[in-house]
Amino acid sequence: MLTDRQLYILQAIIDGYIHSAEPVGSRSISKRKDIHYSPATIRNDMADLEEMGFLEKPHSSAGRIPSEKGYRHYVDHLLLPHRLSKKEIENMETLFLKDVSQVEQVVKQSATILSELTSYASIVLGPEIFESKLKQVQIIPLNVHTAVAILVTDTGHVENHTVTLPDSLDSSDIEKITNILNEKLEGEALFHLQEKMEKEVAGLLKRHVKSYQDALYFTEEALLQNSNQEKVFYGGKSNLLFQPEFKDIEKVRTIFELLEEDHTVHKLLKPEQDGLMIRIGQENTNEAFVDCSIISASYSFNGKPVGTIGIVGPTRMEYRRVIGIIEHLSNGLSEALTNLYIKGS
Repeated sequence: MLTDRQLYILQAIIDGYIHSAEPVGSRSISKRKDIHYSPATIRNDMADLEEMGFLEKPHSSAGRIPSEKGYRHYVDHLLLPHRLSKKEIENMETLFLKDVSQVEQVVKQSATILSELTSYASIVLGPEIFESKLKQVQIIPLNVHTAVAILVTDTGHVENHTVTLPDSLDSSDIEKITNILNEKLEGEALFHLQEKMEKEVAGLLKRHVKSYQDALYFTEEALLQNSNQEKVFYGGKSNLLFQPEFKDIEKVRTIFELLEEDHTVHKLLKPEQDGLMIRIGQENTNEAFVDCSIISASYSFNGKPVGTIGIVGPTRMEYRRVIGIIEHLSNGLSEALTNLYIKGS
C-alpha cells in the first residue's frame, strides 16, 4: 500500500518523464512549487518505489523512470479527467459539422484528426456494414439439425456460418424463409437488416410459416450474425519516428509492417468489452509492441458498437490527454453515424 506522499512522488516522476523523456531525479522534483518535501525524503521514497517495482533506474543515471507497473497504477488510480482545450474541441467538431454523406469519409477523417491532436499514430476500424448492401441469401440444410446460411453483399463479400435448425422447421419452411428474405431484403444496407426484420419480415413469417417463433429465431440467427467486416484507416504513422523511444529503425520498421496486417491490428485494437481500453507494454498481444501503449475506444451506431478508434504511441504517453480526446471523439463519431443514418433514411 503506497502512502499519500509516495503516490504524489510517483505521479510527479511519471508526469515529468512523460514531458521530458529524461529520467527524473529528486532535485528536479523538489524544485516543483507543489512539492514540499526535501530531496533526501524524496530519494528515500524513490528507492522504496523502485523496490516495489513502480520505478526503474536506468544505467548511468541518478534519476528514475516509470516501470509498466508504475504506468498501470498511474492510469488506474492517479489520472484526473482531462479538460479539453477550446482548440481541441473545435478541431474535432469540424469533422462532425462537415457536409459528408459517406460513413467512410467521416471515419477516415477521424483517423487524421486523432493523429494530429495527439502526435501519435492513430488507427480507426470502420465497419463495412454501413457501405455494403445485401445481394442474396441462401440457407442450405446440412442435416436434420443444422443448416448453413450464406450472405452475399453487393461488394462481393461472402459470409457463411452454421446455424441450428429447429425440429419444427422442414425443408419447405426453409424455402419459404429464404424466399421471403430475398424478396424483402435484397438491396438493403446491412445496418438496416435488423429494422427490416422487425417491420416487414417478421409479419410475413407469421403468416406463412406455422412454427412462427422458431422461424423468427432461426432467421435472426441466420441473418444477423454477420461478422461486420471492418476497414482499417490510419493517421500519422510517421509520428512514431519522432519519439525518442523509436530511434531504432528496425524496431519501427517491424511495427509498421505489423500495422499493415489487418488481423494484427484487429487483435491489438479490439476492446475486450465496450468502452475504453488501455494496454501498456507487455499487456499488448504482440512482442513488437512491448515498448508501446495502445489506447482504444469503441464507437456505436444505435447503441451497438460497430467500430474502434485507437492510438499507438510509446509507453511514455500523455495518457490523460489522449484518453480525453479519444473519449470525446468516439462519442462524437457515434453521434455522427446516427445523424448520417437519419439524413439518409
